[in-house]
Amino acid sequence: MQAEPDELTTLPDIGGIVAESIVGFFREPAMQRSIERLLAAGVTPQSEEAAVVVNEDNPFFGKTVVLTGTLSSMGRDDCAKKLEKLGAKVTGDVSKKTDIVIAGESAGSKLTKAQELGIRIIDNEEEPLKLLGEA
Repeated sequence: MQAEPDELTTLPDIGGIVAESIVGFFREPAMQRSIERLLAAGVTPQSEEAAVVVNEDNPFFGKTVVLTGTLSSMGRDDCAKKLEKLGAKVTGDVSKKTDIVIAGESAGSKLTKAQELGIRIIDNEEEPLKLLGEA
């Protein structure tokens, strides 16, 4: 609640506009009163933080990964959670910051964009499963 915009922009996926919006939200007197009432009523804010297995030897550690298409052996949500536990950042859009695209069946425009940008593509589902320790 006390953070300044420059502090917030150091967080993943927080740019200047979002940082200003967050700071503005917490500086609104009406929001401050609402938060005070919630705290007084016994509401205890908590965050759910995923435990990250810090294994820098894993090929996904520190990488930005995009999942696209249908993964037949595991759902995309399960795969994303496992990747995040290994220290990967899973995003929904392919950009020049993307390191790896895991493409399942019926992969479409994300796969095409990854090819155009020369991003590493894993289209054999067994490879990511082996890397995730699932196969």
